Amino acid sequence: MPKTKVAVIGSGNIGTDLVIKLKRVAEYLEIVVLVGIDPNSDGLARARRLGIDTVSNGVQGLIDHPDFADIAIIFDSTSAQAHIANAEALRPFGKHLIDLTPAALGPYVVPAVNLDQHLAAPDINMVTCGGQATIPIVAAISRVTPVHYAEIVASIASKSAGPGTRANIDEFTETTAKAIEEVGGAARGKAIIVLNPADPPLIMRDTVLALVSAPDQDAIRESIQQMIATVSAYVPGYRLKQEVQFSQVDGNVATLIGDDPVPGPLWKVSVFLEVEGAAHYLPAYAGNLDIMTSAALRVAETLAEKTTLELAR
Repeated sequence: MPKTKVAVIGSGNIGTDLVIKLKRVAEYLEIVVLVGIDPNSDGLARARRLGIDTVSNGVQGLIDHPDFADIAIIFDSTSAQAHIANAEALRPFGKHLIDLTPAALGPYVVPAVNLDQHLAAPDINMVTCGGQATIPIVAAISRVTPVHYAEIVASIASKSAGPGTRANIDEFTETTAKAIEEVGGAARGKAIIVLNPADPPLIMRDTVLALVSAPDQDAIRESIQQMIATVSAYVPGYRLKQEVQFSQVDGNVATLIGDDPVPGPLWKVSVFLEVEGAAHYLPAYAGNLDIMTSAALRVAETLAEKTTLELAR
């Protein structure tokens, strides 16, 4: 069966990593064109060396591309504001958009948690790199016991954060916090991102802190291990950094969990993760690139496989 044709908008770190993945590991997808706005960008140059068409005049160049009609899926790896404009320009053409920015025009999707629920949506949002790393853990805890509050801290190497990431810090925290609640199942969520300037660059690290009541510790550990296995099936460098920790919370934490009373003593579940990248573009420390592009690729492959099977019938 022919592969589903796709395009990528954005020739920065995320877009370039995604293009390399599409060329090397995609099973059901064929990358047709990479779209940028800087004709001298490294991403466009690399795409051309891989034999991929490029355009350097943005989304209009994509619309004018001779193969545009055959392209079914478009990845947007630009910025939140740019995606709003791109989605508006592409809306009349009925393409499936996979949004790797924090714009969140469409439903949040974290493959390990809700992969099949929103495949029909015209604009799928991949939350953020921190969200892809931590929301599965929040979901793993919340399927065992209610999570009153979840806080995540994503620490990434400064060298792995391109202009789009840096321009979207506020959107990162807002989008991730909302997705912690809507996808992860926490009653309240909070997100923090740290751009670590250490040299040599440090690998992506993520911390999940969840407040629960009377936890079944063994059940939570098992649920988290199952979720780690699910995520690592499409992000091989995703792993626990140390054992899951439980500690009883002392004092008044009402300001963290809202005004509603929470019965019984509260416990804090602490989960420490690291994400090693596949080094398709930047070195292995850039796990934030790898988890984002791998998650988006997983969604697109699933969508393409579903379409292929339907056509085969």
